[in-house]
Amino acid sequence: MTRAPVSAPAPGREAGGGFDRKLVAPMILGSILNPINSSMLAVALVPIGRWFHVSPAQTVWLVSGLYLATAVGQPVIGRLVDTFGPRLLYLWGTALVGIAGLTGLLAPNLDVLVASRVLLGLGTSAAYPASMFLLYAESERTGLRSPSGVLAALSISNQVSAVLGPTLGGLLIGAGGWHAVFAINAPLSAACLVLGARRLPRGRGAEPGRRLDVAGMAVFACMLTSFMLFLTNPATDRWYLPLIAVAAGAAFTVRELRTPEPFLDLRVLRGNLPLLATYGRQLLAYTTAYAFLYGFTQWLQDGRSLDASAAGLLLLPMSAAAIAVTGLTGRRADVRGKLLIGSVVQIAACVALLLVDAHSPIWVLALIGAVVGVPQGLNGLANQNALYAQADPTRMGSSAGLLRTFMYLGALIASAANAAFYRHGATTGGLHRLSWLLLGIAMLFLAVTVADRSLRRISSRKETP
Repeated sequence: MTRAPVSAPAPGREAGGGFDRKLVAPMILGSILNPINSSMLAVALVPIGRWFHVSPAQTVWLVSGLYLATAVGQPVIGRLVDTFGPRLLYLWGTALVGIAGLTGLLAPNLDVLVASRVLLGLGTSAAYPASMFLLYAESERTGLRSPSGVLAALSISNQVSAVLGPTLGGLLIGAGGWHAVFAINAPLSAACLVLGARRLPRGRGAEPGRRLDVAGMAVFACMLTSFMLFLTNPATDRWYLPLIAVAAGAAFTVRELRTPEPFLDLRVLRGNLPLLATYGRQLLAYTTAYAFLYGFTQWLQDGRSLDASAAGLLLLPMSAAAIAVTGLTGRRADVRGKLLIGSVVQIAACVALLLVDAHSPIWVLALIGAVVGVPQGLNGLANQNALYAQADPTRMGSSAGLLRTFMYLGALIASAANAAFYRHGATTGGLHRLSWLLLGIAMLFLAVTVADRSLRRISSRKETP
């Protein structure tokens, strides 16, 4: 496997030595922008619906808009990171996050609010591929083949932000209404811009002779957007959307197989079955995770009659469990064991959801949240470590972006399922029907994990201190 060209060492850093710790803060802060915005919104959907007098089937576009933009933007921007280096894309992306936050704060109607979420999705698509690119560059410079300590820190920060998001969102809503959930992006963006400008290496510009596969990116965006638009509302009168997706997919395949410098090298992916399996597991794991995050949280407010702040606080055990599990297992090289435990516990959580009703004690609901936190702390970390070991180093940015694409495809399927089962509100019956679907997906996740023998071979040769 060809080694990737890397960015120049940060000023004052020589080749060799330890990982440049100055990079960690901008990497972590940038990469949490997406998960924290995804999860904060979980407790804001009901207040936003009441503010604009719209149903859950309409507010679901606040979720879908973010994921549509992110699923398309992550691999595209990841490829730009591979080509132009991480610094420029990181700064442009995080600046767009601030613009999106202000747009949402001032939104006069739901359509503008959805547009702000699309901008937010595009803006948050840059930091994670940039971070993975920097991580590999530092790994090459230091000779640490698998810097599991930094990988764990990146994963823990994403887990912390994702699981604390509902609690933070509830507190923000209690202090300043749902508008505060959007306004918080302005100071977060400013912090990223300052840290990124001061600490990220200037690296390289465009490589001489390298061409961007703009046509491939455009066809990929058309394929994915039409497919996901259908998923958000799979109705017979939208029959043309999957046809467009299939046609665009065929055109994309022909284009990528024929061009010398493709956006996504399908020939490499076709020969890398373990990586494809990792993408599939990511899709399944996060379909269940996001369906719970949004479905359970909306049910707590509508079906269990809690306010947004109380619903957010009730998810604190989930946050604590996810953080604890990620912290305890982050440096362990084992991937298969984490995925097996995560899938089994996910199945148990889905079964538990079938037993709750509007009169379930608060402590029972908190316990279910804690159980759900265990797979959230294991699955994302394991899939990230698997990708780091399996991806082509020359395409680390786009491969990492594609991992996020499958994550948000799962989130989009989850939001479509929530909209379908909560068409008339987040009722207990709707929650139970959703839970049956999630139980089937969790069992499929377990089966895929058991069948993947390549996971046994993933191990760490060297770790960061």
